[in-house]
Amino acid sequence: MELHNPLIKGTFILTVTGLLTRFMGFFYRIFLSHTFGAVQVGLYQLIFPIYALGYSATCAGIQTILSRSVASRLVQGRKKEARQLLYTGLLITLSVSCCFTIFLQKFAPFLAGSVLGDRRCEPLLVLLSYVFPFSAIHSCITGYCLGLKDTKIPSSSQLLEQTVRIFSVLVICQFLNHTEGSSGIWIAVLGLIFGEIASALYSLKCVRNKPGLHFLIPASLSLQQMFFDAKELIKLSLPLTGNRILLNILQSIEAVSIPASLLIYGLSTSDALSTYGVLTGMALPCILFPSALTNSASTMLLPAITEAQTQKNVQRIKKMIRSSLCGCIFLGTGCLAGFFLLGPALGRLLFHSSLAGEFIRTLSWMCPFLYANSALISIIHGLGKTGISFLLNTLSLFIRIIGVLYFTAYWGIPGYLHCLLASQIFLFVTGILYISYHLRQMLLSSHYST
Repeated sequence: MELHNPLIKGTFILTVTGLLTRFMGFFYRIFLSHTFGAVQVGLYQLIFPIYALGYSATCAGIQTILSRSVASRLVQGRKKEARQLLYTGLLITLSVSCCFTIFLQKFAPFLAGSVLGDRRCEPLLVLLSYVFPFSAIHSCITGYCLGLKDTKIPSSSQLLEQTVRIFSVLVICQFLNHTEGSSGIWIAVLGLIFGEIASALYSLKCVRNKPGLHFLIPASLSLQQMFFDAKELIKLSLPLTGNRILLNILQSIEAVSIPASLLIYGLSTSDALSTYGVLTGMALPCILFPSALTNSASTMLLPAITEAQTQKNVQRIKKMIRSSLCGCIFLGTGCLAGFFLLGPALGRLLFHSSLAGEFIRTLSWMCPFLYANSALISIIHGLGKTGISFLLNTLSLFIRIIGVLYFTAYWGIPGYLHCLLASQIFLFVTGILYISYHLRQMLLSSHYST
């Protein structure tokens, strides 16, 4: 496969961008902890489940489906309809995000006190509510561009968003220090808003000005066409949205249930929280770091699979699936060997924790399945079977919930880690089986049609 291949080129651009933003975010977190202290940073982290839930509910599913639907229309030579999809997607996500903004502002006191357990989060949630309309614009244009296999706008807007977020926080902190104003972690939330505003405006400008991506609303755009497009986008995005929301709920359950289950197992409160912190703050980020490559490949794989499906080119789909899965499994196997052999040393070197090293070694067995699953889910989305991906992910998540609620209480943290591995193996096996079944059905359909 040559470098100018859109799939390879797009994966390379997204991977480089992902690594850069991860490094920037790493040092940004260090700056926040030094500037505001552990308590303030804890409050900042406490609002992120609400942020993730809002993003999932307002625009995450539409972004993925826009990418697939735009790719399908371009293959059929329906460029005008592809642009109309963007307008419809923007209308849907902006409407939903504005409703969520109003909801979050109205119920901020309840969410801060009863859900997050700290009323100091209330002003942070009110500020956070203004992020979502701009996130909606940014995510829709990102999905549209990925459907066109243009990764320059999504990657550059992502870098811009991270840069503006960090730079604005630095500037505001310096200004308040010179004027002796009162600072707080609300500055970091303000940085989120500025970053999303910058990326939304930049994306709009690029789509409007770039040749071939003119953002001009056609006079022929009818309400009937918008209704048809909205029906398609909503029908396909609802399973994805449900899956994202379920994942966020699971993460919230994990955050509460793992320490509680460890208490039942016999650990003290401090040991339970420490074990949970080592797992989620040290070991898992280390295991997930190489996924920057597989996630980028999966992002580009979705519109490519859709394009081949629209052309009814089963052989091309098979070739892409074979190449992507072999690459992910190869990377995962290499990471398995590296993390298994070097896990204890990495734990001591990076985190000064022997427990983190043990967790890294245990989690290393998950790497081949974890990295391949991102490609498998993207392939299923590209085939338009979002309901199937929702079902498989839901069943996989239930395995994790069982691990948290039952096995951790009896076997300690190893019980949860083994269920985590089991959930990834289940998702891998069922994903392979379904894709094989779907390809056989496509071959039979093309055989009978001829």
